[in-house]
Formats: sequence, structure tokens, C-alpha cells
Amino acid sequence: MEEIFDICDEAGAPTGATVSRTLAHREGILHRTAHIWVLREKAGKKQVLLQKRSKNKDSFPSCLDTSSAGHIQAGDEPLVSALRELREELGIAAAPSDLKPIGTFRISYQKEFHGALFRDEEVAFVYVYEKPMDTEALKLQPEELESVLWQDYEKVVEAVAQRNPAYCVPRGGLLLVGKYLGFSSN
Repeated sequence: MEEIFDICDEAGAPTGATVSRTLAHREGILHRTAHIWVLREKAGKKQVLLQKRSKNKDSFPSCLDTSSAGHIQAGDEPLVSALRELREELGIAAAPSDLKPIGTFRISYQKEFHGALFRDEEVAFVYVYEKPMDTEALKLQPEELESVLWQDYEKVVEAVAQRNPAYCVPRGGLLLVGKYLGFSSN
């Protein structure tokens, strides 16, 4: 069954209308997503957990991306969706208090994938998760991602700034994480 999203306004508030995933991405209709950044400090460096997207994804296959992210289903709240995505994609059963909201940002692009134009218009709700965890114990969802790896935050910023094609990390989310971590500019 196809996913159904709330159409939203520029602030991310549902308008009362809904749209299918296919139509949202074919026509570029504004909808909502939840992005969760898993963070840690190691050897004095701030690190982020990146996921390598599945090669079968409809956008950015096999690219390094936000720790966990997904569309907010029609009728769901951002936090509920964030908790679900974290559990489904990585096997992390977080409590609502484990996620800290750090802001929203706008995503807008169009690009061809698998021979079809993909138009993405989103308001992304961003959360951070900082509880200690063992990446070896994660239960990865193979339909969504192939693997995970820790990288220094600054290395990810550099890769995104250089438009490294191995990365599809949204710059807006990265900037929010940098602000949260206390970096003055990205």
C-alpha cells in the first residue's frame, strides 16, 4: 500500500489535504519528514552516525546520509515519526525524552534517479539522539540502508561543502546539528 502524506505549509503545518508519495515526488508537493542525527564524542571529536542508503532507494541510492530519516505519514506527529524511523531503520527503541528537537529546515530539489524525475519539496523536523550505543548491535533495515559508519562532524561538513557525490546529507540539517554542537559556522 502506498504511503500517504499530509500536504503542509512552509512552516510544516498540515493543510488538511493529503497526497500519495508517488504524486508528492512527481509533482513536487510540499510534505514533512523527520530527520534524526545520532551523535557522540570520541577522542575529543564530535561525530555523527551516517547511514549508507540502500542501492534500491528511489533517490540517492548508495549515498551516505543522515543517521535516520523518513517521511511523516498523514496524521502522524513529527516526534512519533522520528521514533518510528529510528526503530525501523536502526533498531533503536528510543523514548520520546531521548530525542531533542533542534529545528526545521526546507529541502527543495529535483533530480533524475532510475530514469525518472524526482521532485522533492519537504519541511524536515530535526532531532538529535545522544545515548551511548553499540553500532554492532544495531538491527539495520536492509530495504532502507546497507550499513552505518561514524564520521567526524567536520569531515562531513567538508564533504558536503565540496559536493562529494558519495554524500547526500542535507546541508540544512547539518547546519542545525553544527549549531547544536556549538560550531560557529559551517
